Amino acid sequence: MMLDNIPSKTVAKAVEQLSSLPSIGGKTALRLVLKMLRWDKEQIEAFGQAFIDLSNNISYCENCYNLSDSKICDICANPRRNAEQLCIVESVKDVLAIEATQQYKGHYFVLGGLIAPLEGIGPGDLNIEALLEKLDNKTVSEVILALNSNMEGETTSYYLHKKLKERCSDISTLARGISFGDELEFADEISLGKSILNRTPYQSQ
Repeated sequence: MMLDNIPSKTVAKAVEQLSSLPSIGGKTALRLVLKMLRWDKEQIEAFGQAFIDLSNNISYCENCYNLSDSKICDICANPRRNAEQLCIVESVKDVLAIEATQQYKGHYFVLGGLIAPLEGIGPGDLNIEALLEKLDNKTVSEVILALNSNMEGETTSYYLHKKLKERCSDISTLARGISFGDELEFADEISLGKSILNRTPYQSQ
């Protein structure tokens, strides 16, 4: 979409910013901006402030690298969660997907990606050293490898198992309710929930 056709530079700038988001093209961005122009001033300011706060106030949990408003996220700080159970995931999106099932009551650890040699991503690019330090504290009795069932996920799980097996004797992975190549964030809640509940020892995979 040609932004030069928009008579207002202010509107064009807003359209340009919105269209930078995934799956939002120029026409959709323009439609959204024109809709916002019908909002009252307080609504627009609240909308903008939410994203300013996103930049200024969001951090990552010191324990698990989940999104947090403080040094420790709500999950790690919750005394009703089982701190001896650690579910290892690729990203925050996977934490959200598993939490939506309401079938898991332990803690998480976010790797921040997967090992992908073809993309130049190795173990040193992920939060693996912090994970190993966490396991060295001897507070975790079960590790669940809840990584995507694609080549990168399988490679990362294999690497982690080699690193973790001397630190934790109970290492499991999701049951095959999730097909190979599927990503956790797109799995339906029932299938993902069953995969968590029916997890199996990693060695048997």
